[in-house]
Amino acid sequence: MAPALPETAPSAGPGKPLPAELSGYLAHITVERRLAARTVALYREALWDLVQRARAWPVELLAVEAHHVRRWLAQLRDKGLGPRSLALRLSAWRGLYRWWGREGVAKVNPVDGVRAPKAAKPLPKALPVDQAVALASFVGDGLTPPRAGKSAANTQAAGQAADARDHAIVELLYSCGLRVSELTGLDIRAHPAAAGWLDLADATAHVLGKGSKRRSLPIGAPAVQALQRWLAVRPSLAVADEAALFVGARGQRFSASQVRARLKLRAQQAGLPTHVHPHMLRHSFASHLLQSSGDLRAVQDLLGHASISTTQVYTKLDFQHLAKVYDAAHPRAKRR
Repeated sequence: MAPALPETAPSAGPGKPLPAELSGYLAHITVERRLAARTVALYREALWDLVQRARAWPVELLAVEAHHVRRWLAQLRDKGLGPRSLALRLSAWRGLYRWWGREGVAKVNPVDGVRAPKAAKPLPKALPVDQAVALASFVGDGLTPPRAGKSAANTQAAGQAADARDHAIVELLYSCGLRVSELTGLDIRAHPAAAGWLDLADATAHVLGKGSKRRSLPIGAPAVQALQRWLAVRPSLAVADEAALFVGARGQRFSASQVRARLKLRAQQAGLPTHVHPHMLRHSFASHLLQSSGDLRAVQDLLGHASISTTQVYTKLDFQHLAKVYDAAHPRAKRR
């Protein structure tokens, strides 16, 4: 009879150190492969799950076989993990044994040949062109309720500065199709430690994308103007020596969660009927650019996609747009 397996993996945080033979793999994906911190954290949890399941079987990690992996995968699926979570779990396990193979530790990779169920690929949600332009063009009044200890004049100045910042954020996201991490990583100027920076004289943003790959992006004229307005008032919010382009009320680098919250609020203020998040503006950038140019390869380069297949999802969005135009305009479109 098979042993009982844990339903979910306990969190492998700082209080749950991994065995030494797994820590080397984590160092490898962190330092050599340069995976994002969030990905490393997810891999760490997946490896902790592997350790727990091997102990519960019990079986040594180097003695794990494909039938073990399939059994554990099936139980994870039965407990409600979706295809994407299962695929990430397998990716972490497969990568560990592959690395062990290169190091001469493991002779076989028990995860090779084991595949997670295919996940449905929902189409990315993009704003209609008119809504994207309305959001990018929206300028708030900068009015905020007075706060304790702040004069009305100081509160109004801070509100106007925040409005200029939020306007610049929206313009830059839609103008360049940035990921939110690329946006928050931007500094006001280039320096050795900068992940990304602006060159407004050249109307260019230099960003650090996934896989630590750098790319340079043109910035549209409206975004340049919005950035110039923000930079004019940025000193009123930023603390001394803060390098970040976008800062919050405390004068320090804006976080991704702060960008999401401000974008959601701004979309509501602009009267958009849907919830807007940073990646939706990235999707809108890609979809609208492809509709206008038809140049899939250029869209791939601008988005920083390693594979053209990742970018091809926007051709489906483009077809949906064309189908809607056809249904609305062609006299023979309404066949049912």
